[in-house]
Amino acid sequence: MPRRSATMLAATLLLIALLCASVLMKVPYTEMSPGPTYNTLGVQEKTGTPVITVTGHESYPASGHLNMTTVQVTGAKYEPSLVNAVIGWLRDDVLVVPHDNVYPKGQSDADAKRQNAEEFALSEDHARTAALSQLGIPMGSELIVQAVTAGAPAEGRLHAGDQIVAVDGTPVADAEAVAKAVTRHQPGESAVFTVVPRVKEGSSEPGVRTDVTVPTVKSPDTGAAMVGIRPGLKHTYPFRIDIGLQDVGGPSAGLMFSLGIIDKLTPGDLTAGRFVAGTGTIDDAGAVGPIGGISMKLIAARDAGAEFFLAPAANCAEAAKDTPSGLHLVKVETLDGALKALEQIRSGQTSALPSCTS
Repeated sequence: MPRRSATMLAATLLLIALLCASVLMKVPYTEMSPGPTYNTLGVQEKTGTPVITVTGHESYPASGHLNMTTVQVTGAKYEPSLVNAVIGWLRDDVLVVPHDNVYPKGQSDADAKRQNAEEFALSEDHARTAALSQLGIPMGSELIVQAVTAGAPAEGRLHAGDQIVAVDGTPVADAEAVAKAVTRHQPGESAVFTVVPRVKEGSSEPGVRTDVTVPTVKSPDTGAAMVGIRPGLKHTYPFRIDIGLQDVGGPSAGLMFSLGIIDKLTPGDLTAGRFVAGTGTIDDAGAVGPIGGISMKLIAARDAGAEFFLAPAANCAEAAKDTPSGLHLVKVETLDGALKALEQIRSGQTSALPSCTS
């Protein structure tokens, strides 16, 4: 065989081998894509029940849209091929990110689902608190588990939203009292938490007080005993506000839930019938925080028909780089700022809206 033909054959075979390898080779990435949006003023498609229901207080009908947005994420076990990852990078409606950015090492699908559910439940409480604070409605408080550290002894035993009544039989009223009770133990000993488990959304059954035994471990920071929870005070409400979405997780709907609650509790429409979507975490004081996957949420909102998108100020630069045509980005830093932006939308003063810039 002539040398030139042999070289071309070898190069062709090498190219075929590389193509086959790229198809078979798995890479440690996760794919995000636009998820469904849910109108916080509307009803759930599966059940026909309102997304937000107020019981024990006067509420008002609301029209228009205040849509929370979501992102679909591939599972913890999914590993795309190199070819699929490259195709994803080239698409506008897919975001390819390192796997560990979404699923920390060792986290299973079940772990991620549980964490997302707990973050979602906590965001609902923040949304209720921020909304009622904005409206000047008084609230009470109770001590709860705010978060559980992944891999800590408390994981699977205590859950975000559980009310903490006592530790080792001694009543506790704040996070400092919990810390003191736990650190009285030597690492390796167990602490007994008396808790009232968080009531599942939509359930009418009250939580039943129970004792939960939790082993302690040595804190890598202080050397003292720890169980791996972050306790804190949670507000209690003078009437019931149920948020009934299913199969949704994470903390990023807080802002839109707060706006939906306020719209339900006040006469008139916050949107004047306009289609507004948005995203952002919220804390008890009404501060709006950043979220992940903003570019995918913008696509989801525009595909759903949104005219305006409320974006956290910390996400504005990223969002402004590739905003879908016809979608007006509105920068928000607080719940109060979001309400003022909606007032401008109602009055038609859209040119004065605070805008995102890249």
